[in-house]
Order: sequence, then structure tokens, then C-alpha cells
Amino acid sequence: MNLPYFIAHRLIKGRAEGNSFSRPINVIAVIGIAMGLAVMILAVAILAGFKTQVREKVVGFGANIQIVNFDSNLSFETAPINEGQDFIPKIKQIPGVRHVQVFATKAGIIKTNDEIQGVVLKGIGSDFDWSYFSSNMVDGNVFTVNDSSLTYNVIISKKIAGMLRLRKGDSFIMHFVQDPPRMRKFTISGIYETSFEQFDEMYVFCDIGHIKRLNGWKDDQVSGFEIFIKDFDKLDDMTTAVRDAVGYKITEDEEKFKVTNIRIKYPQIFDWLNFQDINVMIIIFLMLVVAGFNMISGLLILILEKTNMIGVLKALGSNDITIRRIFLYQAAWLIGKGLFWGNLIGIGLAFLQLKTGLVSLDPTSYYIKTVPVNLQLTHVLLLNAGTMAAILIMLLVPSNLISRITPVKAIKYD
Repeated sequence: MNLPYFIAHRLIKGRAEGNSFSRPINVIAVIGIAMGLAVMILAVAILAGFKTQVREKVVGFGANIQIVNFDSNLSFETAPINEGQDFIPKIKQIPGVRHVQVFATKAGIIKTNDEIQGVVLKGIGSDFDWSYFSSNMVDGNVFTVNDSSLTYNVIISKKIAGMLRLRKGDSFIMHFVQDPPRMRKFTISGIYETSFEQFDEMYVFCDIGHIKRLNGWKDDQVSGFEIFIKDFDKLDDMTTAVRDAVGYKITEDEEKFKVTNIRIKYPQIFDWLNFQDINVMIIIFLMLVVAGFNMISGLLILILEKTNMIGVLKALGSNDITIRRIFLYQAAWLIGKGLFWGNLIGIGLAFLQLKTGLVSLDPTSYYIKTVPVNLQLTHVLLLNAGTMAAILIMLLVPSNLISRITPVKAIKYD
């Protein structure tokens, strides 16, 4: 028989059925653990959801990995490369690559009767993956690109449409500053909104054929290739694999390629996201400290309440380790009770936000309209296990008080 467990079970049962001055303290300790775990679950779920959504928005506009001309700089006026590269089939066969598509960009100015706005015209081909923008359309639809004919339809953001007072079906003239200056007339087939204003106020999507003609490129020339991968966490490894597939050209008359990824292209965004990890770690640490001190107080009260029992057990021959296990079993039961309610509250609030979007955000500051939630079972299990382990370790110190209790004084304790 596990004597410490048996005694702890009887003490827990007796405390639940009777009146004990330690009961309010134990309730406070359970509440502290429950609220601490709930806050930790929400913090981790919100951070994971926030990082996931912001990544999806950035990747939706620029893909995970890009291959461009080495001579291209940060300007949207890029040097062309040939579309029929022999490394593209190799890249498509790399495990983890989801999609490869061509693109071209060109800066321009939209002018209406009353307004003017500088934008980036992004040309896309028939291989363009519309899944991201299709899910973010607020009016109209995306357009179809046909390799055999040129379409003058475009999609613009709700931000640009608002600034220029344009609606679905309207036409506008776009001017391009070059020698000689040129212009194009486009018709709005759809309006999208991603709430990522840094990009929403910048990009207009059109048929890639327009940019080829405006730049005087050949039909098989593009700005570069966009590569989407299945797992963002493997971005660095996939970038290396793509670089290996592209290889390195050393002949001067051959095209030179630059392989970059979205994290390199927008370091300020991803550095900001990584900074949020520190905030969550601080929250987790503080919640563990609060929950730990609550349980330390509860354990000390339990020990003081049962000082007489400790003296009797020592007089009967029980050692300090056995008696300590009795109180650690009781503490573990209280921790487990707190974890149960903490999971119930934390997961419940997370699902409520996920289904209703009850708590909103300012998209100009946070890039999203509502607090995002990405609740993962692994995170919940690790938080539960970590909380249980951390608090039990913290309780080893106050449990040493048992070794200082002598049988003679304890039995006389009133």
C-alpha cells in the first residue's frame, strides 16, 4: 500500500466534507493556478494565431521565396529574367514546395478626376494561386489570366478604392513615368481587403502581359519566380534547397539569379513578430510565479494545520520523506484541480473568440481586425505539464519545514 497517498487521500476527502481553516487558502491557491493557466493558454494561442495570420498576409503578397535577377535592387522596376529556366522543374520536385508562379512588378500612378495615388502594379500569369485573395475579396471577383489574350481587368484593395473613390466596375487610367511616358486603362473586377495596410495601399494586380509590353520585354521574360512552401518553420532550409537547385552562374553573358525569402525581404515585420515571443515568455513566467507563491502559501497552511499529525507520524516511525510525500500529494491534487479549471476557462475563451471574433483590434496598428487564436494541443499539453512540474519543484523548499518539526513539540501543539 502507498501509505503517503492513502493518508493524503483521506485528508483531502475529510477536508472536502468538513470545515477546515485551510480550506479558503486552498480555494485561493486553486483559483490562482486556474487563472494563471488560463492566461498562459490565451497568451500562447493568441501569439500563435497572430504570427500565423501576419505571416499568411505577408506571404500572400510576396510568397515564401523569390528568385529574381541579381541586378534587381529594392526598386519595383526590376531587371527581367527568362521564364524558361531549367531549374524550375527541379524546384517543383523539392519536398515541401507547394507552388511556383511567375510575377512582374512596375511602379505607376493612378489618376482620377479628383485624386492621385502612387501604387505598384503586380503582374500575374495564368499559374497564379488565387486562394489567398479569393478568401479576402469584399466586392466582385478575381480575374482570369489567359496566355493567348490580354485582359484589362484588375483587382485593387478597399484602401485604394476608398482613397480614389472607385468601385467595382469602374475604370481608371494608370500613368507610368518612363521614356516615353505611357498609360493604361484598367477596369476593376474586384476589391480585396487584407487589413494589412502596408500592402493594401500599395498593390494593384493585373495581367503580367501589360508589364511586359510597358517594359518592352519579350514574351518569355518576367521579373522573377515566387515559390510557396508547405511549412513556414522550414523557410531557411527551403531557401537553401532552392539556392542549390538554382546553382551559381559564373559566365558573364549568362543571367545571374538572386534567391531571397520573405523574412529577408521584410525583416522589420518578422523581428517585430519575434519580439512578441519575449512578451509571452514574460507573461508565462509571471503567471508561474504567482501560481507558485499561492501554492506555497497553501502548502504552509496545510503543514501548520496538521502539525499534530506530523508529530504523531514521526513518533510512530515515519521519516521526513514519507511525510513530505503526503503533503506533496495533497498539493498535486490542488494543482490538478486548478489545471482543470484553468483549461476549461482558457480553452473556452479561446474557442469563444475563434467562433465569434468578440474582441476586435485596430487593423492600422495590428494588421488584423479581431484577436486571432491558434489553439494547438501541443501547446496546451506543454503548458499543463510545465505548470505542474514548476509548481511542484517550487514546493520542495517549503516542504522542508516538516524536517524541523519534532514529535514532542508537535504532539503538544494546540
